[in-house]
Amino acid sequence: MKIKLLTKIALAMLVGVVISTAQAAQALLPFALASNDAGTIADKVAGTKSALSENGFEIAGEYTPYKGAHVIVVTNGELKKAAASQERGGYVAAQRISLTEMSGKVQVSYTNPIYMSYAYRVNNKLPQTTASLKKALGHVQDFGPAEGIESDDLNDYHYTFGMEYFDEPLELNSKGSHDEMVSVIQKNLSAKTSGASQVYKIEIPGTSQTLFGVAMKAPNEGKKYMDEGFIMSEIDFKPLRSTAHLPYEILENGKEAEALHARFRIAINFPDLAMMGDNSFMNIMASPDAIRDVLSAVAGGEVEDEDF
Repeated sequence: MKIKLLTKIALAMLVGVVISTAQAAQALLPFALASNDAGTIADKVAGTKSALSENGFEIAGEYTPYKGAHVIVVTNGELKKAAASQERGGYVAAQRISLTEMSGKVQVSYTNPIYMSYAYRVNNKLPQTTASLKKALGHVQDFGPAEGIESDDLNDYHYTFGMEYFDEPLELNSKGSHDEMVSVIQKNLSAKTSGASQVYKIEIPGTSQTLFGVAMKAPNEGKKYMDEGFIMSEIDFKPLRSTAHLPYEILENGKEAEALHARFRIAINFPDLAMMGDNSFMNIMASPDAIRDVLSAVAGGEVEDEDF
């Protein structure tokens, strides 16, 4: 009897280990599709915002990056707390929701909170935010690359050899104080410096972190590589659109302004984007430097392309 009992206990423990290992190795995807119903963005944007507000989200900002697309950015207490938990955790404070018109329907999608928690290296896996988004908007499926990324790999992600990690950001500028640096960024965004404008601003309580959402629209054809519409036309081509990739961010942290390198920021949401060929990184090869110059100009820093 004792041998049988011990055998059962050992088997149960083994099954538990297998299940835990499988859960730990679960492949994650960057986006979640909430709905895909007939209509237009104009039909659905007000209801989407109301549903978000009713489920505890604060609308931080919204904008239309290009025709047929609309992005709403929200935050809440859990997101801000997670952002405050790490020195550079501010990026996780913003949750992006997109409405995209496709073939007479509107895809309502959002960034997957648990995916972003691993990508931005915060310990809080944002269960309340995930539950609130599902309650507010619904959930059909997660999507993105054909195969997801395991959490351990996502926590230390880079696209390939020579490309940047999360902890290798662009250092845009520094000033004498947090307030001075924030003031410079706001002034330049208000002036639409280099085609950039402000989508949102989120202050992280208990820290000196301020997260800005930055829209980027090329002032002319010669500057197309910094333009959100151009970039997305090259990389966002699958039936389920990843519009919630936008907008890009500047994180003001202490006295310094930084941004995720575009080779990380793009790759984390499009990890299966081909290096060469149609709809590939090759087609936007000049975009990381162009984005850097725009964000540097906004922060009042050095710009390599003097035309910016």
